[in-house]
Amino acid sequence: MRILLIGYGRMGRLVESLSGEYGFEVAGHVDLHNAAHPSGWPAADVAIDFSTSDAVPSNVRALAERRTNVVIGTTGWRAAEPELRSAAAKAGIGVVAAPNFALGVNLFAALMEQAARLVAPHAAFGAWIHEAHHAAKRDAPSGTALLLEKALKRGGYERPIDIASTRAGSIPGTHTVGFDGPGETITLTHTTRDRSGFARGALEAARWVHGRSGWFTMNDVLGTELVP
Repeated sequence: MRILLIGYGRMGRLVESLSGEYGFEVAGHVDLHNAAHPSGWPAADVAIDFSTSDAVPSNVRALAERRTNVVIGTTGWRAAEPELRSAAAKAGIGVVAAPNFALGVNLFAALMEQAARLVAPHAAFGAWIHEAHHAAKRDAPSGTALLLEKALKRGGYERPIDIASTRAGSIPGTHTVGFDGPGETITLTHTTRDRSGFARGALEAARWVHGRSGWFTMNDVLGTELVP
């Protein structure tokens, strides 16, 4: 299968370096030099977008016109989601959108949903989320922290959830979920050691979405949607 890499920064180059392990051939790149001319983008089976939040809406519209499925690894564009869902549905393409593609993070979110189901009935326990990322990350709280918050709410935790963010140095990403009660605390942490997990998850998603149509998340890719 052929993939089109949209955005050719650190993540784009990392996806390229790992693509062969997942049976992909890189058809080409979209960067500042050709982003404004989608008619000249190379043909591909699936696109992987690690560009910028501002670019995602126009990228997805262009891919919909080309009937090219896409994996969106960029965050910060969610205000445009209703419009992009409509464009994808009209074109009949498949889209996998997630705030974090690392397989471990998404398994962690599924675990947090189950943890919330266990903790929610015990009113004495308050919940909190702390996330830490590199100093250049723009959005705070991170999309992953918001993913974890949604997982807790899906699990039935209806009390307030405090979210705190740290931006410093070169931290790839650390997320801790805590439940604090009288005299005791439960903490669960996912730590990212490097960015390869994001790239591998995006490639898994690209392989999965090939030939599908609809709007999907990593729960669909991994089959981690919990049944009440």
